[in-house]
Amino acid sequence: MIVDFEGDVFRWEARSDSDWYFVAVPPELSEEIREVQTFRRGFGGVRVDATIGATTWRTSIFPQAGDMYVLPLKRAVREAEGIDPGAIVRVGLFVLDA
Repeated sequence: MIVDFEGDVFRWEARSDSDWYFVAVPPELSEEIREVQTFRRGFGGVRVDATIGATTWRTSIFPQAGDMYVLPLKRAVREAEGIDPGAIVRVGLFVLDA
């Protein structure tokens, strides 16, 4: 399954010293992913190959409140693509079978 969307980059606010940034997968796409991918990893994560700009990496998306998944953006990706908090990014996700 391949999904493509735009989303806002946000910082995880649960801890004031957090350096974790995410992009939320829209609810309708999150629902489609849940229906197609029944294999879950730790914390309910689903393995994906994610692409932003010229950068592709393997990671997991994780369920959050509101029935949507979030994609973590590691520092190397943010730096390579010049992504700042609050930016809007185009994301491509290839949902892996396991």
